[in-house]
Amino acid sequence: MKRLALAALLSVLTVLPPVSAVAETLAIPGYDRMDVPARHRALPIAASLWYPAGRATYRNLIGDSVLFEGAPAMVGAAVAEGRYPLILLSHGSGGAMDGLTWLSSRLAARGAIVLAVNHPGTTSGDSSPRRTMRLAPRAADLGAALEAVLGDPQFAPHIDRERISALGFSLGGSTVLGLAGLRFDRDAFADYCRKAGEEAAGCDFLAKGGVRLDALPEAFSADMRDLRVSAVISVDPGFTHAAAEESLAGVRGPVLFLNLGEEDRWPAVDVGPQGSGLAARVPGARHLAVAPAHHFTFLGVCKEGGAELLRKWQDDPICDDPQGADRARAHEEIVGIVADFLGLSRTGAE
Repeated sequence: MKRLALAALLSVLTVLPPVSAVAETLAIPGYDRMDVPARHRALPIAASLWYPAGRATYRNLIGDSVLFEGAPAMVGAAVAEGRYPLILLSHGSGGAMDGLTWLSSRLAARGAIVLAVNHPGTTSGDSSPRRTMRLAPRAADLGAALEAVLGDPQFAPHIDRERISALGFSLGGSTVLGLAGLRFDRDAFADYCRKAGEEAAGCDFLAKGGVRLDALPEAFSADMRDLRVSAVISVDPGFTHAAAEESLAGVRGPVLFLNLGEEDRWPAVDVGPQGSGLAARVPGARHLAVAPAHHFTFLGVCKEGGAELLRKWQDDPICDDPQGADRARAHEEIVGIVADFLGLSRTGAE
């Protein structure tokens, strides 16, 4: 995925008319941003919060772009009375927090607070092959954001600290597995890429950046666990062929692995028996699949003409789905699976 192209497409805000009806207001989740101080980063980390809104402010479209549809939100609205489960959200390589608004907004509508970050070095417009291998700082991003929101007087009283979970996609899926206690083996990943070849998904980007497989950083295999996180959802996670066997027994759950597609599933992110087999080796983990779909189906719903625009740019076909797939329908299925796993409302705000 060409990162510069995606940078121009994500995180666009479009102002919509104000809303007067209270019923409609409460059906639209709140949205806000915060700058997270982090000792492991040179600059603060950009973070966003989606949450059940208690009062109307003004309505914006978040994440709307020439390619992707956005999601409506009440920007800066007060949090609705009550305490809610908190979900940490980690985007994939070259992604961004506002690129997953379809997911964050729906989970907030089902009674969760969703805290997402932009991971420096692996986000849209700032995605480096070398920094991709540094998983530990990504996990620390989520930890720092969690620390910040738990200390925020506007949000902390509304967080159920016994129900803090993490959800990640692709590289984010690897990151949240680290929070649960999984570690990755540098030698095993180097061996995987040598056998799979430089063109294999998960290895090709590194080859383009000249990453030396015999000199992967220690941050790839560090202990990243965060005991505040009690459940993890890992969607099409990367690097699972390099899961350190000695760390599996210590993975703290429950853990849900979610793969996209059956025959269209990408081998590099397959945790089933035809892939890394990781789902069966993590004690008590669940493994589900959404099909028809593939890896890109997890990205936002594309606007009409999006696929043609990508072809014109000679960019990756992130708007294309397998035959028979309906991206919007797949998104609804994914949200339902997540809601069931975390005990959220399936139907929206109550």
